[in-house]
Amino acid sequence: MTDPIEEEESYFAGAYWGARKESSEECAARLEAFFRRIAHLDPAFARWFRQGKSRADALKHPIDATLVDLEKLIRRGKDRVVEELGYRVGAWNGATDDEDGCSLKLTCGGSSPRVSNSCVLELPSRGPNAARVLTEPVLRGLMKSMATAWEPDFAVVMSSTHLRMLRDNDPAEIWPGWLIYLSRHRGTVPPLPAPVSIESVEDKGTLIVLTRERFTASKSEHVTLAERVRERLDREGLLKSLQVQS
Repeated sequence: MTDPIEEEESYFAGAYWGARKESSEECAARLEAFFRRIAHLDPAFARWFRQGKSRADALKHPIDATLVDLEKLIRRGKDRVVEELGYRVGAWNGATDDEDGCSLKLTCGGSSPRVSNSCVLELPSRGPNAARVLTEPVLRGLMKSMATAWEPDFAVVMSSTHLRMLRDNDPAEIWPGWLIYLSRHRGTVPPLPAPVSIESVEDKGTLIVLTRERFTASKSEHVTLAERVRERLDREGLLKSLQVQS
């Protein structure tokens, strides 16, 4: 029987990077590459809609994932007061069931140290999409897509319940999630305890997968393993707060 706590857990995938000034064209190119890569991973990622006042309103505004149209979308999200805050975009995948849906929040091109650039996907939590997406192979592909498209400082897939258990969930910190990506400029990832796996993502960084089964905060062995990995990475100096990039 499925653990009832596991059923209530929701999951997100987030990529985070420090100040990096980029134009709307550059952000659009990254978003186009990201959409193209994840569309091949699962049908839940194949189509997107602009966020609206209601479900019906949003469904009237599908996102054309071409470079030209994505740049128009990104330009609409430009901060009108402080240019250094970059662009903000929201999207939704049109799922008929909210719990089986997926939404995206993007902040890109910001050069202010006050705001972290990020691409965050709220993943489906229950239903057929969730059954397919919340698996190690799909999430491994999702993390690689985030790493190559956004070139973040770090990225993570984790349970929101697990995040709330941590002392500090400041986005400037690196969290010990189910899957963790670290940019190579942070240093070399050391050997980690079984069943953790480690692999390179092109020449960009390292992907760490804690467990092939679904990570859940209801399992003490999962939480304990995440803490062991966090301690090991921290000893190597890999979990320093995000630094402003030049």
